[in-house]
Amino acid sequence: MWFQWGEQRDYIDTTWGCGYALASAFVLLNLLGQLTGCILVLSRNLVQYACFGLFGIIALQTIAYSILWDLKFLMRNLALGGGLLLLLAESRSEGKSMFAGVPSVRESSPRQYMQLGGRVLLVLMFLTLLHFDAGLFSILQNIVGTALMILVAIGFKTKLAALTLVVWLFAINVYFNAFWTIPVYKPMHDFLKYDFFQTMSVIGGLLLVVALGPGGVSMDEKKKEW
Repeated sequence: MWFQWGEQRDYIDTTWGCGYALASAFVLLNLLGQLTGCILVLSRNLVQYACFGLFGIIALQTIAYSILWDLKFLMRNLALGGGLLLLLAESRSEGKSMFAGVPSVRESSPRQYMQLGGRVLLVLMFLTLLHFDAGLFSILQNIVGTALMILVAIGFKTKLAALTLVVWLFAINVYFNAFWTIPVYKPMHDFLKYDFFQTMSVIGGLLLVVALGPGGVSMDEKKKEW
């Protein structure tokens, strides 16, 4: 956003007719909001407030860039929100631990449902990768991808399914969103770059699923009771 300040400002000004000053203020808010939130998360300071701030940035971008009317981008933004939900759940578990470094015995219901919501939202990313054509590879990819998505969503063999999706999504991301192969002056470079880093964020969310597990509202957890 820093290197494309002018393009971002002009887009907002043209789309909303808000004028040079308000468009510049929006780009500045967007930039500082993302930087501040990410720095707080990475430094493990005020993580819950950082998550709420990043939720606000996602909502603001969804409206400002008319993502609501583009199903593919909307689903990817929702997947980002799923990653933030998982991060929020992880930060709650840290805050509620009785002793440093020792997880609490019982999880709070809000955390369990955050993990459920995060898992369900994360799989929306993969719905945008399905290809509806008659090719053998596409059919196989759709079947395997759909099966893994369902496993993550319902919380069955969750860690293995999520780790498999991490590998699969990373390979697809590097292959299809190779922005470094496109000259910088071409618009496709920016589109692929946006998709690449957004997909990497979703991969981060899936790694949280691998690290934290599915939570209480899942088949993996219910199996323990059977």
